[in-house]
Formats: sequence, C-alpha cells, structure tokens
Amino acid sequence: MNFYLLYKSLHLISVISWMAGLLYLPRIFVYHSETKQSSQSETFKTMERKLYNYIMMPAMILSWLFGLLLIHSLGFSIFLELWMQIKTAAILILTHYHFYLGKHLKMFAVDNNYKSSKFFRIINEIPTVLLIVIVFVVVFKPL
Repeated sequence: MNFYLLYKSLHLISVISWMAGLLYLPRIFVYHSETKQSSQSETFKTMERKLYNYIMMPAMILSWLFGLLLIHSLGFSIFLELWMQIKTAAILILTHYHFYLGKHLKMFAVDNNYKSSKFFRIINEIPTVLLIVIVFVVVFKPL
C-alpha cells in the first residue's frame, strides 16, 4: 500500500473540512451579531459550538496529523524549499485564525460580543486569501 497517497488523500479531505468551517463560522458570527432576539441567539450559539467543536477542531487536528505524516514520508529536508516555508507560514496563520475564532465563539456564548457584523465580514476573507496562497505555492512550487 502506498502510504504517501493515503496520507495525501486524508490530508486533503481534512483540509477541505477545516476550510469549510473556517469560511462558515465567521458567516454565522455575522448573523449572530445582527440578531436581537434571544431565541435566535441561542440557535446561533448551538450552531457555532457544534461547528467549532465537532467539525472544525477534529478537521484541524487531522489536517495537521496527516500533513506531518506527509512531511515524514517526504523527509524533513522539504523545509529547505521556499514553497514549503510559505505554506508552513500560511498554515500557522490559519491555525492562529482558527483559535481566534474560538475566542469569539466563547464571547458569543456568554453574550459578550463587541465586534460588528462588518468586522466578521472582513475577517471572513482571511482564510480565502490564505487558501489561494497555499494552493498556488503547492501547485507551482516556486524556488
């Protein structure tokens, strides 16, 4: 069995799931920050918590796990290549962004959000930009 291709497939599945959550959670925050009704707020809290804990967190952990297994398969000398350095920096930013969203999740959970819907609309673009960077550096592998 070719473990490299297995790890690569599982890595891609995990990353797609993680990215879906990173793109969707801020959209929920947009609508949550605009809501005035308590019942709607409770619905958003449930959606946010389940998305973060049951989809995003496992997907992030699996993305990292299978990514590290891929690196192990290829050899750690891959970090000498520029494309891998750029990808690693982008992934670290995405991971920080993930936990930043978790901070906002906790603030919404206790009705202590102080950010506007416009703020969440703007930060929702961060994972898109990083995804584009990652895809291009992985496909083109600049020296």
